[in-house]
Amino acid sequence: MTVKASKALDRVLVLEMVRVTEAAAIACSSMVGRGDEKAADAAAVEAMRQAFNELDFDGTVVIGEGERDEAPMLYIGEKVGKCSPGAPKIDIALDPLEGTTLTAKASPNALAVLAIAEQGCLLNAPDVYMDKLAIGPGYETGLVSLDRTPTENIIALAKAKGVPPHEIMALVLDRPRHEKMIAELRATGCGVVLIPDGDVAGVISVTDPETTIDIYMGSGGAPEGVLAAAALACVGGQFQGRLLFRNDDERARAAKWGVTDLDRVYQIEDLVKGDAIFAATGVTDGSLLQGVKQRKGALTTESIVMRASSGTVRRIFSEHRR
Repeated sequence: MTVKASKALDRVLVLEMVRVTEAAAIACSSMVGRGDEKAADAAAVEAMRQAFNELDFDGTVVIGEGERDEAPMLYIGEKVGKCSPGAPKIDIALDPLEGTTLTAKASPNALAVLAIAEQGCLLNAPDVYMDKLAIGPGYETGLVSLDRTPTENIIALAKAKGVPPHEIMALVLDRPRHEKMIAELRATGCGVVLIPDGDVAGVISVTDPETTIDIYMGSGGAPEGVLAAAALACVGGQFQGRLLFRNDDERARAAKWGVTDLDRVYQIEDLVKGDAIFAATGVTDGSLLQGVKQRKGALTTESIVMRASSGTVRRIFSEHRR
């Protein structure tokens, strides 16, 4: 699907988004392995806010750290940027530290991550769980579906790839709620890679042949689902998400953000409309990016930045002298 370039995003340089995620990753890198999730998250959040506020756009956080009373830092609805007259109006989905536990334990795949689009083009996803399904590019639309069983999806994917099911590798968050699904997947003969956290990197891994991951399945945070969908919108692949509600409070929260069809299956184009930019910087080493490295007199970072309208993917290695 061809995506038209956004003039609003043309004024927000792609490299500026990388500088924002770099700032967050560097700020929390000193907390890697220190066991303090809150301190690591707070450092990343404050650095990301400061970096945003140096940019001349009128930004609104639509996917953030929760609602204002719950998360005073980069909350949903917060305005960032210089917001000068005539500045482009931008919606922002962000996770200053995707993997606070990973950072505290010095485990792989912690990221600083964000996505931006024109105002009104990112789904205001409530902070609930989302059932997610993702495969990489090159397959027929609708090949897999949340309305089918894991077994049916594995068989369909294996057939399309031209391999037996035991050559398919699925990635799943290691959670008790996934035990039944994991057992069903293994019964098909396919391999299952379990990750402790970091499902944004997990979803994106289906687009990179080097990871050997063919499909992502399972439930995780809905905000992270929008971020991952933004990445897939830039590089191709298929993503489906269905919001999951555990109680009336969560259903009321969804209604507050305009979600009326509680059983809807969202496609990428429902979550991210039109042009978008996705950026991430590694905090700890992982399948997607290297983490922040200490060097004598300097720090090094690895980042990735993508744009939907051009399909461009840039990997950026930076040295930050101190």
